[in-house]
Amino acid sequence: MKSHMVWFLFLVSCLSVFPAPSKSMVRHYKFNVVMKNITRLCSSKPTVTVNGRYPGPTIYAREDDTLLIKVVNHVKYNVSIHWHGVRQVRTGWADGPAYITQCPLQPGQVYTYNYTLTGQRGTLWWHAHILWLRATVHGAIVILPKRGVPYPFPKPDHEKVIVLAEWWKSDTENVINEAIKSGLAPNVSDAHMINGHSGPVKNCPSQGYKLSVRNGKTYLLRLVNAALNEELFFKVDGHLFTVVEVDAVYVKPFKTDTILIAPGQTTNVLLTTSKSAGKYLVTASPFMDSPIAVDNVTATATVHYSGTLSSSPTTLTLPPPQNATTIANNFTNSLRSLNSKKYPALVPTTIDHHLLFTVGLGLNPCPTCKAGNGSRVVASINNVTFTMPKTALLPAHYFNISGVFTTDFPKNPPHVFNYSGGSVTNMATETGTRLYKLPYNATVQLVLQDTGIIAPENHPIHLHGFNFFEVGRGLGNFNPKKDPNNFNLVDPVERNTIGVPSGGWVVIRFRADNPGVWFMHCHLEVHTTWGLKMAFLVENGKGPKQSILPPPKDLPKC
Repeated sequence: MKSHMVWFLFLVSCLSVFPAPSKSMVRHYKFNVVMKNITRLCSSKPTVTVNGRYPGPTIYAREDDTLLIKVVNHVKYNVSIHWHGVRQVRTGWADGPAYITQCPLQPGQVYTYNYTLTGQRGTLWWHAHILWLRATVHGAIVILPKRGVPYPFPKPDHEKVIVLAEWWKSDTENVINEAIKSGLAPNVSDAHMINGHSGPVKNCPSQGYKLSVRNGKTYLLRLVNAALNEELFFKVDGHLFTVVEVDAVYVKPFKTDTILIAPGQTTNVLLTTSKSAGKYLVTASPFMDSPIAVDNVTATATVHYSGTLSSSPTTLTLPPPQNATTIANNFTNSLRSLNSKKYPALVPTTIDHHLLFTVGLGLNPCPTCKAGNGSRVVASINNVTFTMPKTALLPAHYFNISGVFTTDFPKNPPHVFNYSGGSVTNMATETGTRLYKLPYNATVQLVLQDTGIIAPENHPIHLHGFNFFEVGRGLGNFNPKKDPNNFNLVDPVERNTIGVPSGGWVVIRFRADNPGVWFMHCHLEVHTTWGLKMAFLVENGKGPKQSILPPPKDLPKC
């Protein structure tokens, strides 16, 4: 008996020295897509929501967990949900963009999105990926590190999700439908939102979001820009941020008083509450350095220290000027991958496919567009305005359905011109459902070049199914002989959504190690509607582990 007890104590001591490895979990969520009457800006409207909430619920998980999210469509619109930034390794069926990887859920239909958060940790987000429903159908995804794995920065005392967005008093579907009918740009939003609240605006004393804090603590703020069409600056009066992550990838920490965040992007920052007490203004305001109309209403919130009376005055701060390109560039140029032993930057150094894609606007004939004088504003990549198919692309590829798409997307612009400046006589584009085919594991260098057609503009480009490295950026036209000499191949920032600068270019690199059909588009929703989108078809590799999984039985049909 005594020997048994000694052996038991030995086992207990071993287990305390060698803790059990952390196990991944299967986490279940249910998303009921329902109409909810919501009042903002002293005005109410029926609003498409998930579970009646705006913003929608936050998904919490850990790295390598599997998520089963049952989506039930109770509204009159077709619906699909995209899990923005999730790699979806071999599970393109769960990626979500309507008519790209799946047919949407029609009214009354149910679909369970089933995917694993393989090798990812940080802040991502989810949103509707059809029509303009993502204006209100969105929320955060918080992926914690595996149990026992620390952050590569000082552990925060508290964490808060901050979702930035835009709000229209009108039904957003009516806004874009009227714009399509006219051929012109849609009306800009009526206000910006911080966690679903605008703060006081003209003619409406709206409540602002309150971030309650205690002195001497560190808060990890998980920022999401869920706005449809606007890049935003984010500030807190009297406080500095330490940026530690973007798009769920750790970065070398740096301090700043202003965050720049484009639609589709996420940013994690540490906020240390260094004041003894008080209320400090928080602002979310637009960045636009081109002559293009934006919603110029600044959203406001407060950082409220415990023990401070509600009647105390708020310490104010001015947002950056709308065209503060220098502030924007300073932030963007400070981003570097952590590139540590545990979190290396695996930048492709040899390239199989060199691509140059122009991104910008155009004009196509539209006899019924009287407001547009017989023309319609469109957008394109390499002068191709993407036509959405009626059959989803991934099923068409998987089941070899012909006539849905072609794989002749041009690797270079069809016409060489002074892309970033000057005028062109012909602003018309071609149309088509054209994909670019990549062999499994091919390495890609993609130059994204803004054009000055109609107006130069910053385009936040999002690539589904992959992260990529930003190895270079600049103004004017990309010079293939000189500009590569300045590429950063050591610690470039890694992300899933990148801003192509107004009148300039950015170069990204990625490895096509995820088979399937992967959407790439501008995350300004108006530009996506106008056709600034395309898709990569990544072929299967060798064997089942390099091949896309079979489709789930409940995959919606068109």
